[in-house]
Formats: sequence, C-alpha cells, structure tokens
Amino acid sequence: MWLSPEEVLVANALWVTERANPFFVLQRRRGHGKGGGLTGLLVGTLDVVLDSSARVAPYRILHQTQDSQIYWTVASGSSRKEITKHWEWLENNLLQTLSIFDSEEDITTFVKGKIHGIIAEENKNLQPQGDEDPGKFKEAELKMRKQFGMPEGEKLVNYYSCSYWKGRVPRQGWLYLTVNHLCFYSFLLGKEVNLVVQWVDITHLEKNATLLFPESIHVETRDQELFFSMFLNIGETFKLMEQLANLAMRQLLDSEGFLEDKALPRPIRPHRNISALKRDLDARAKNECYRATFRLPRDERLDGHTSCTLWTPFNKLHIPGQMFISNNYICFASKEEDACHLIIPLREKTPSKQPGGIVGSRKASVVDPSTESSPAPQEVSEQPASPASPLNSHQSFCVQEVPTASQGLLKLFQKNSPMEDLGAKGAKEKMKEESWHIHFFEYGRGVCMYRTAKTRALVLKGIPESLRGELWLLFSGAWNEMETHPGYYTELVEKSTGKYSLATEEIERDLHRSMPEHPAFQNELGIAALRRVLTAYAFRNPTIGYCQAMNIVTSVLLLYGSEEEAFWLLVALCERMLPDYYNTRVVGALVDQGIFEELTRDFLPQLSEKMQDLGVISSISLSWFLTLFLSVMPFESAVVIVDCFFYEGIKVILQVALAILDANMEQLLGCSDEGEAMTVLGRYLDNVVNKQSVSPPIPHLHALLTSGDDPPVEVDIFELLKVSYEKFSSLRAEDIEQMRFKQRLKVIQSLEDTAKRSVVRAIPVDIGFSIEELEDLYMVFKAKHLASQYWGYSRMVASRRDPSLPYLEQYRIDASQFQELFASLTPWACGSHTPVLAGRMFRLLDKNKDLLINFKEFVMGMSGMYHGDLTEKLKVLYKLHLPPALSPEEAESALEAAHYFTENSSSEASPLASDLDLFLPWEAQEAVPQEEQEGSGSEDVQEKRGEEKGTSSPDYRHYLRMWAKEKEVQKETIKDLPKMNQEQFIELCKTLYNMFSEDPMEQDLYHAIATVASLLLRIGEVGKKFSARTVRKPRDCATEEDEPPAPEPHQDTAREHQPPAAGDPQAKAGGHMHLGKVPHESQVVVEAGSGEGEGSPSQPLSDDETKDDMSMSSYSVVSTGSLQCEDLADDTVLVGGEACSPTVRTGGTVDTDWCISFEQILASILTESVLVNFFEKRVDIALKIKDQKKVERQFSTASDHEQPGVSG
Repeated sequence: MWLSPEEVLVANALWVTERANPFFVLQRRRGHGKGGGLTGLLVGTLDVVLDSSARVAPYRILHQTQDSQIYWTVASGSSRKEITKHWEWLENNLLQTLSIFDSEEDITTFVKGKIHGIIAEENKNLQPQGDEDPGKFKEAELKMRKQFGMPEGEKLVNYYSCSYWKGRVPRQGWLYLTVNHLCFYSFLLGKEVNLVVQWVDITHLEKNATLLFPESIHVETRDQELFFSMFLNIGETFKLMEQLANLAMRQLLDSEGFLEDKALPRPIRPHRNISALKRDLDARAKNECYRATFRLPRDERLDGHTSCTLWTPFNKLHIPGQMFISNNYICFASKEEDACHLIIPLREKTPSKQPGGIVGSRKASVVDPSTESSPAPQEVSEQPASPASPLNSHQSFCVQEVPTASQGLLKLFQKNSPMEDLGAKGAKEKMKEESWHIHFFEYGRGVCMYRTAKTRALVLKGIPESLRGELWLLFSGAWNEMETHPGYYTELVEKSTGKYSLATEEIERDLHRSMPEHPAFQNELGIAALRRVLTAYAFRNPTIGYCQAMNIVTSVLLLYGSEEEAFWLLVALCERMLPDYYNTRVVGALVDQGIFEELTRDFLPQLSEKMQDLGVISSISLSWFLTLFLSVMPFESAVVIVDCFFYEGIKVILQVALAILDANMEQLLGCSDEGEAMTVLGRYLDNVVNKQSVSPPIPHLHALLTSGDDPPVEVDIFELLKVSYEKFSSLRAEDIEQMRFKQRLKVIQSLEDTAKRSVVRAIPVDIGFSIEELEDLYMVFKAKHLASQYWGYSRMVASRRDPSLPYLEQYRIDASQFQELFASLTPWACGSHTPVLAGRMFRLLDKNKDLLINFKEFVMGMSGMYHGDLTEKLKVLYKLHLPPALSPEEAESALEAAHYFTENSSSEASPLASDLDLFLPWEAQEAVPQEEQEGSGSEDVQEKRGEEKGTSSPDYRHYLRMWAKEKEVQKETIKDLPKMNQEQFIELCKTLYNMFSEDPMEQDLYHAIATVASLLLRIGEVGKKFSARTVRKPRDCATEEDEPPAPEPHQDTAREHQPPAAGDPQAKAGGHMHLGKVPHESQVVVEAGSGEGEGSPSQPLSDDETKDDMSMSSYSVVSTGSLQCEDLADDTVLVGGEACSPTVRTGGTVDTDWCISFEQILASILTESVLVNFFEKRVDIALKIKDQKKVERQFSTASDHEQPGVSG
C-alpha cells in the first residue's frame, strides 16, 4: 500500500536492500523470508513485542536522493508480489520524469506530491464505504487477515498488547478482537503461538485475579482454557470481549447478526487507534444502558450525555447528576441512586381537554406533568371508557356481541361497594390513595414525575387498586410506546383476526386455564379480551409467538388496564424487562435461574449445597420467575410483588425468592427429597397473605395441592418484602446484568449441546458413523452454516436460522456451502470434477427441491460414500448419474466454462461458477410433469412445502406428515433402480476416470475401468439388438419417472450455447475439461455427448453430422492393451462430438435405444479385483474432519501471501 511520505533517519538498521536505483530503494525486513539466523529471530521477536509498523509490512520502498542522508517511506507491502507491483509502477512512471529535475529538493517535493495524489485518489474510491479507520488501524487489520487467513468480510474491532499464558510461561504478543473471532499471535525467539477462537464457542469469560495469574482474563471453550494478562487497560479489553461474546450468543439464540450502525455521529478527528466498529460497539453499550435505566423504547438512541445539576422544586435543591439527550427524550439521573430520576418526552401533543380544564398544544417542548397524566379515579368510575384508552372509538373491528375491554376488567367485575363498608381495609386503601395524590401534587404526575426514594417507599407500601394500571404503565415505560404508536394495537387486532397459526392454537388451549378462579375470566368478555391481546402480540413478534405463562401474566394486566394498555405492558415485559423469557426455549428464565443459584451460594451458602443435591432450584425458579409469583401465591399478594417489579425490575423477584428460601431454611435443610422440599415451599407461598387488600379473596387452586394437617402460619406480603429489602438490598442492576452475561454463555452453550445430541439421536442407527463422528460432523456442518451469517456470502434463507423449527431443521446449508464441505470430506476426490459431483450429490439429497439440505440429509449423503459394501457405494455413484442428480443443463454449462479454462489448465477453480443457477431450470422442468402425474392432491402439498420454507410461520402438521413418511422406509433394491442411457453412462465413466487420477494404483485402475467400459458398451449394444426385436421405443429405455423433458426447451438453450467453430483449438479440448487435463495430441475415439446431461430425444441430423458423429454401433471398441493408460484416461469412452458444424447443437448423436442396468455394471466391476478393492477400501472420516476444522476460517482469496520462514 502507498504510504504518506515520512522521514527515516537510519535506513539500513534491521533492513536488507534488495533493489535500488538513483531515486528509490526496495528493502526487506531481516528475519522475513528464508534464512535470517539469530538476527532474524531477534528482529522477528522485536516486531511482535513492539508496536512497530514493521509488524505489518515486511517490505518497503524508500525514496532518497544521492546527496541527502534522509530517506522517505513511500510504500509498504505484506508480500513480494504487492511491493514489486509498486516498484514497477515507480520505475515505469517516475524515473524518466525525475531525471529531468536539477534540484534534489524539487525531486523530493515532486515525489511526495505524486504519492499524496495517489493516496487521495485511492481514498476517493473508498469513501462511499465510510471507511474512517486510521491508517495504523488498517495496518493491524491487514496483519490480522494475513496472519490468521481471514476473509475481507471479517472486521477487526480492536487489538491489544498482552501476554498469553502457555503453561506457566507468558508469551508476549497481540490479541486481535474481530466481530466473530478472538485471535492471538506471538513470536518469541523462534517460538510461534497462533490462536483462533470463535466467539460462539466460548462457554465462560471472566476477569479474575489469582496468585498464578495476576489480573487476567479467563476464556474457556469446550476443549481448552486460555489465560491472558498484562493488559494496559484490562477493563476496556474485557468490556469489549463481553460485548462481542454477547453478540455471538444473540446470533446463536435468534440468528440476529451483527450490523454496523451507519447512522452513528462521526467524530471530528478520528482517534489514533479506535476503529469505527469499536465506536459503534461503545455507542451500542451506552444505548442499551440508557434504555434500560429509563425504560425507553428499543429504537431510542442516545445522542449525548453531560454532567449537570437539576434544580428540584419539591425540596428546592440543586441535585448533581447526568443529563442524557436522545431523539425523543431528555432524561436526568442523579449521582446518588435514589435521589432523583426524571424523564421528559419531546413529542408533539395534539390539543386535548385535560382534567384541569386546560386546552393546549406543545411541540418539542418540556411537557407539563399534567399533559400526560391519567384521569382522576372519580372520572374513571363515571365514564364507561377511560380517555387514556384510545380504543373506545375503534370497536367496530370486533365481534359485536363481545365488546372490547376498554378499561380494567377488575372495575367491570368488582362490586362497587363504597370504601366505608370495607372498614379498616377501606380506610387503609383511602389513605394510600391520598398519599399518592399528595405525591403527585409535590412531584408531578405522569411521565414527567420526579422519581425519588419517596416514590419507591410508596410503591413498597402497595399501590392502591385505582392507580395500579396507570402506575404500571408509567414505571414500565409502556406509556411512552402507547403514546407514540396510536392505533397500532387496533391495526394489529384487525390484521390478526381470523389468522391461524401454531401460536393461535396454543392460545386457544390455554385461554380457560388463565386465572379460572377469577370472575373476570369466567365469561366471554374476559376470555375474548385475553385472546385478542395474546394473538395481537403473537402477530407482532412471531419469534416469540406465544409461550406458556404469558396467559397468566396477561390476564393480570387486563384486570388493571384496557386491552391496549395490557398489550403495551406485555410488550414492555417480553421485550425489555424480561428479555428472552418467553421464547421457545425460555432462555431468559434459565439465565436468571442460574443467577438465582449463584446468589444462593453467596447469600445462603449452607442452604445452597442442599438445594443443589435436591435439585429444587431448577424446579421452583422457572414457575416463580416466568409468572412473577402469580401462579404460586394468592393473587392479591402476588400483585404487590408485581408493583415492585415494574418499579425496580428483576432485582425484586430475586430478592423475594432469596427471602423465601431464607425463611424456610431450617425446614429445607431437614428435607430428604425434592418432593418434600417442594411441599414446604408450596405451603409457605400459599399462606403469603395481603391483609390490606380490598378485593374479595379469590380461592387459590395451588393451595389445594399443598394443604397439610398443621394449621398454616400466615405471612404478610409487606413483611416479606421488607425482609427481602433489608437482607438482600445490596443487589444492584449493574451486577445483575454482569451475572446475566456470564449465565447466558453457559445456558446457550448447554442448549446448543442439547440440540446437537437431539440431532445426532435423530440420525438412523444404521448410518455407519459413530456418535463421536456424527457430533464432529454436526459441528463442521453448523460452522459452515454460521459462516454464511458471518461473511454474508450466502444469499439463501440458510443464512437466517429459525429457532422455532425442530432442531434438525435449524441449521441448513445451500449448494455452495455443501460444495465446500463435500470437497474437503468426500473419499471420492475427483480433482476439478469434484464441484460437478458435489452439485449432483446436492440435487440427489435435496428431496423437497428447496435448495437447502439439513444435517440428516447431509449425513445420509456422506454415509453413502463411506459405509456399506461395494454394492451400496456403487448404487450411490449410479444414482449420481441419473435424474434428478444429473441435470440436462449441467454438461452444457460445464462445456461453456471449459472454453474459459482451456488456456490455463492448471487452474483449480470450479468450472461451475454458480450451481444455484443450474438447479432452478431443472426444478422448473421437473415440477410440471411431477404434478401432473401426482394429481391435484399433490399441488396442495407442494404449496405447503413452499410456504414452510418461506417466511410464513411453520405448520406443525407438515412435520407430522414428514415424520410419518420417514417411518415408512421402504428398502430399495437394485431391481428398483432405473436403467441408464448412453449419455448418462458416459458421464459415469468420466467421473470414474477423475476419481482414479490421484490414486496410487492409478495405472491399474485405468486399465480395469477401460476393460469394464468396453465390456459394458458391448452389453449395451447386445441389449439394443434384443430391444429392437421387441416393440420399438422412440425414447430412451429408462423408466417413466426418468423420462427426459420435452425437446423444445433443449432447442432453445442450444441457440444460447453454441459450440465453437471447428477450427477452434478449444473445440477439441472442450469435452475433456472435467478431467482437469487438456489432451491436444491424441484424439483416438470420436466423442459424442460429452456436453450432455440426461439423454435428450433424437433430433434430425444433417449429412455432415452423420459423417462426423458416428453412432455407438459403429465405434471401434478399444481393448485394454491397445492404448497407453494416459490415452485411456483422456479419451476412452468420453464420447461426444464437439462437432465440426458450429450451428448444430451437440448431443444429437446419442443412441437413444442403448441402455444398461445397475446389475450389469455391478457384475462387470466385480470382474476386476482392483476396482473392488478401491471401493471397499476404508477411509477414516475423522482425519478429514480434523483437516476441515483447521481450514474452516481460511476463506481468504489472497494466495500470494508469503509465510515468514523461521530458522532455528
């Protein structure tokens, strides 16, 4: 790369001059390339340890003038090829010009100006990509790509100097953190360390300090432990590693890949060593923290924050803290945690009549607390629909008999008895309401309320029934989303009404199990409202859809708010306050269960071991956390915990859970099994009472299961809350987030292991691979799928993983990915013909024609090549040369590609540039006859299959049908295989020749296959004579299913792919390109149909063609000894006429009456022992898997990089 010219005072220290002219010097770094000795070792070590540019550029070009002692760097290169290109440009373009100048100063000024101009031109071309990374950082990224073989798509986030502990010896080097990998490189006195770990493989990541490893970062995967220490800033490094590991876990969880935020504000002056990606991640972390602290919508982005003081009118003080500004909000958080929090929305308000009688409009201004407050409770009781609920004007979309619940169901179903009749309870409730109204008067009401320690104290005392819905909306942040999305819920209900999915079926099943003891859900009004809210949410968020426990939580939300309010509260719960709780694998709840276990160890160590032995924590915590205690406590007690939860978050749930264990410690320590412990806890929870509740008591069904002989001891819910705050209030939100990260790694990796075991168990026992081999194959298969997400080269749906699918269908690969795996794992290596064979194998395995295969299909294909006897392996090979594996277009495209590769026959590139383009026409041609044969019933199945693989939600009945079909496995016999026509047989022979080309017994195998091919050609001829005596068939003798498509499309494609003129030297070689050899000298046998796939119908031939393209019956059959084996390899049986006439399509000469059966091929091959031995030879797949894992990440296209040689 060209460098902005910089002075170099000592040009020859540690460098060797390789080329020189009067104005420029090309130098190589000592220790790079061959030799180097001790000096090379020392220089190599210095380059790694010190942050010098030489670490990246082993070559450089300096500018110098004869009388000057100063040199200027003008270019550097990571390889000889790159630096030579720059050197040649300088010699060709500048030398002549520079010799004209008289003054050396003018020469240097001209050179510097020219180099600056080149760099500016390059940067101008790169500008649209928004690449603002500093030059030093780009160098490090180049070094990383070269050192670890990473492709262009792999972005470096940051790099740090540190030590890696190998045993007890620290190796100083460089840690590179990329979006998908953690990499480390060290070179010390000839000892090289090269580490690459994928973030998705990390199971444990923590910062710790021990006697052996002082302040180190501990990284753990399934197979190794790594320790890194001696960081300049360990806090920053660990935080970044956490973020990247978190992104990887998110990718495993819901396929959400990392997307760079292009809308970030760019700094005026880029930092010296900070990449745009690093700034992106830092901004992302701040955004998440900002949204979590103030419970803001997910699309809110922080613009900036600054220290300031807030003057508070309630106590007339200046409170120090931080002000945060984003698109739609100004927020303030005091330095002291509970002193004051304030949220000011900046949004347009439409003129509306407020309770105070003020009509006004405010736009992008500080909103008066009264403008966003709920109506007073007196108004609510008078009016049928609350003004805070925009739904009352949108009732037309619902069924008329079932009105929309436009206010809390509790208000509709509770007897309106005055507070005075409730005695002490009523008076207490009245006092609570009064306290809150005084609070509103002092601190404001609505979104802009000042939230202080007093607010928390009031919440802990219990929110009055009349204000509960309003305060839940405020504290959860649901109010903000409801205000900014008017009419959204109404639209969702309209769209989702009448739509059927798996989620709606599960919702229907659970509707009547949601608080059946409450009168609000013993009639159609409550049930219909619950159905609409749950269905609308499933429609909004199909990745979650519906999960058990959502019905219980939503039914409680509906008691205290309108349908729309309940919907937005559910959004806040599922998407912000309880992240990942309600997905198909309840990951969030499992993560918090892990935190609960960790907290039990810290706070209740004597009980922790006992609970682990009994296995109780995993049983209790899911039901406690998923339903927020609503399913295990009396309703009127549990809602008090929900009050605190909406204000404080998950911290309250963990505190209460610890307090419950603490209160029952003695009894739990005396338990002998899990059942006894569950009974103890169940009885305790059933008797947690709310003596202040004004609602009529609701019978708690759970209590019937846990009642005992002893009279229960009642526990007051407010007392339990008080104890939980007194004993466990040291829990902080930041600590919980840190623990969540650690547990998320563990939980997701254990779920991935479960998925792996489930998939491996689903593979039939007779597959031939051991469990270990299957697990290794699964990891390779999964890595290939994930690579498509990393570097985005897959355009198929394979790049998006749907966790709601069965385990077997979650990871799938497309044709190009399968081709790469096939090439590295197949025992049938065919040189340049391998991609063609891979394409055929893919089509054979892709039964449903969706251009994707799952792991089971992949393993079936691999097993066919590795296991079974000679017959089974030949059967697979035979099928690869029949439709659907062999497509009509395949040979044509291969022939066309061959013309491009003739000049450079050593190229290893696949002749098929895009296999996907070839599969589509075949699918299109096959689909129509198949549907016609199967009748109208199959059309529905085909449509459903198409929907399944598309974006619509999966239909479980489709999978039931698939599994039923899988169980009816019909053993295929060799009699069932259709016969092979002449053209297909030619393709089979080509494959066999290519397969033998790298075998030690190559010569013997060529002779054997020539003998067998000759014999089979004779057999086909004899068969043709017999068939001629019987009924004449105009088409080939394969079975009806394998009938070739109509001739019209063939003739159309013929015009597009014209063969070259007779005089073209490529014409002769075209038929041989699959072999990777280009024989020009010997054309012994005239070729027919090498450009063909499936046999095509016979076409009328011209006289010229008849002269040149002889039918098979006129072939002179070649005996084994009549040709040298090289000639056999290139020419025998590869029959096809790249003909003399440029206007006629190849392949019209194939003898359509000629055919041969699998039994005849098998019998012929059995006569040659060398062929039998070849196919019965055992190949160890474990070695191939090991090699594949090594090269998994090395997709780099730069083949000219030189590896530094190390001597000594």
